[in-house]
Amino acid sequence: MDNNVENYSDVLSDDCLFSIFNKLENETDRNAFGLTCKNWFEVQNISRRSLIFQFSFNPRIYKEYAQCLSKLLVRSPYLNLVSLAGLTELPDLTLYGLRISGPSLQSLSFYCCSGITDDGLEQVSVGCPNLVIVELYRCFNITDHGLENLSKGCHALKSLNLGYCVAISDRGIAAVFRNCPNIGTIIIAYCRGLSGVGFRGCTGSLSYLEAESCMLSPDGLLDVVSGGGLEYLNLHSLRSSTGLDSLDRVGYAKKLRFLNLRMCRYLTDDSVIAIASGCPLIEEWSLAVCHGVHFPGWSAIGLYCNKLKILHVNRCRNICDQGLQALRDGCVGLEVLHIHVCGKITHHGLALFSIARPNVKQRADEVVSVGPSIEDLFRL
Repeated sequence: MDNNVENYSDVLSDDCLFSIFNKLENETDRNAFGLTCKNWFEVQNISRRSLIFQFSFNPRIYKEYAQCLSKLLVRSPYLNLVSLAGLTELPDLTLYGLRISGPSLQSLSFYCCSGITDDGLEQVSVGCPNLVIVELYRCFNITDHGLENLSKGCHALKSLNLGYCVAISDRGIAAVFRNCPNIGTIIIAYCRGLSGVGFRGCTGSLSYLEAESCMLSPDGLLDVVSGGGLEYLNLHSLRSSTGLDSLDRVGYAKKLRFLNLRMCRYLTDDSVIAIASGCPLIEEWSLAVCHGVHFPGWSAIGLYCNKLKILHVNRCRNICDQGLQALRDGCVGLEVLHIHVCGKITHHGLALFSIARPNVKQRADEVVSVGPSIEDLFRL
């Protein structure tokens, strides 16, 4: 080879290298790009838009992740997405590095980062004002103070995962709605310190709420639907401090399309009737393991739920042949019926249903989740 032939990697301009890197679709090729030389490595880092640590159950790997995080944040100043899932011992001090990508950062996941405190979240709120997605799942040390700071600094928030944030109360939730007018998705699963009154006056932009195993009060349930925009509501295993049914309040959610009431053991026919008559747009409804629903409830679903496509009645002790007939004669849009271990339904009743509604698929599997995938709501 002619020694006078120039090294083309030194001749190419940065603009040209950026263009080449952005056309690489394979992750392996993108990683190999930076191994060519120091200049190409810098281009790779500047072009990087996401930093994702894969979830692992190996403490040694997590320790290595935490040690290299600061350097990676310095090298990649234009990140849009950062996921630190599983870094349980991540110290607050490390989060100062997020300010480097501050204005460009839109999605941030602290999924199972149980070491993060309000101090670390304050650094995020100050340095990353354009966040639209934040996941704080199992961040046990986050309190109302941290939520207030986050909401004051990140007004553009749209999706917020607070699952298992057991130290928060209605005050923190109220701050989110007061400061983030575009919030559309909130997960508060297992946050049993919430009664729901923090949702009072929530904006119509709130369309997706997961409140599995929460302890919402009657007034709190009314406040949850007060915004008028809810399309998805998950109240799976809703707890009751009074032991009484207050789910009739859900009937005020006129735009509701997906409703999960699985294992709501206090649910009664009165609430089912109120929901069926008040929520005409419901497309999927889970009543699996709801033993308090009897013939009047099933009859109301058949009468009012004309847009219902998927119904879950697995392990309902009090659906009988007459209740199944009410669903058969109504629910004109029904496409799928999840039905299994319903002791009061006879083989004859099922046969009659199949003959009258041959286009309705009967499925024996019991599905925990309904509606759209939660992952889709936490993607840019």
